[in-house]
Amino acid sequence: MSRNPNMLRTLIGMGLVLIIILGYAVHSNTVDSEYYMYETSNSEQNMELIQLEENSSEWYFISNDAITWINTTVEGAPQGTTLVVDASGVEWYHTPSLGQNEKDFNCKEFAPDYVDLIETCIKGPFHEISLDEQNIMIGLVSTELPIGGLGSLQADNLDEANETVEEILDSNKRTITWKISLQNSNGEIISSEGIDVNNTITTHNLISIKEFKLDPIQESIYSFATLVGCFTLLLILPMIAYFSAIYKEKRDEESRSKTPELEVNE
Repeated sequence: MSRNPNMLRTLIGMGLVLIIILGYAVHSNTVDSEYYMYETSNSEQNMELIQLEENSSEWYFISNDAITWINTTVEGAPQGTTLVVDASGVEWYHTPSLGQNEKDFNCKEFAPDYVDLIETCIKGPFHEISLDEQNIMIGLVSTELPIGGLGSLQADNLDEANETVEEILDSNKRTITWKISLQNSNGEIISSEGIDVNNTITTHNLISIKEFKLDPIQESIYSFATLVGCFTLLLILPMIAYFSAIYKEKRDEESRSKTPELEVNE
């Protein structure tokens, strides 16, 4: 920079360009973001199980809503019992780590490269677990619905966003007959005496939808602070080098001026 003072003007110009770009980004996401946030009910319901035969560990119930989670809990089952949950022709997802915060799982896509790091859900009409290892089976019925009750989508206007959300909910509203059974090691249905089975499902209905907007004042402050920090880091090292070079040049000049000329005798 000591040999090229125009570099400072170049850096200032780059900073002004960054200010314009950040200002446009804040403006576009505040005025017309094209993204919409929607909220669904995400309510848990206890289902009434109907026993197929007296003293037999076979039950069923029917659901008609848009469902994400289905949880089946068994208490009092003897050792070696297997819990089987079957949906009438509807494929759903399950893995032992599903719903556990301390473990990682993926139900949306199969990732063979990361099979040692993350569990992949199995998709099928029925799933089973050994009650010797755990007494609850957690399943995921739909990956399209917002699991936490909050979702987002991109649309040209509010009417289109409403239509899209309604299509998502309607496509997941299905009549499903769920069958729950307890089997021994030979695959036979065991007695239901002393066994307590509970089942809950999480349903979704649209509550509200609104356009995603940023607070222009808050975002401008954040953007300006980020820009100042980046611009400072961008300038500080070149400026240190620049002033160090000037200081060194002045010191060398002073040293040369104080050094007496040597007389050369011919």
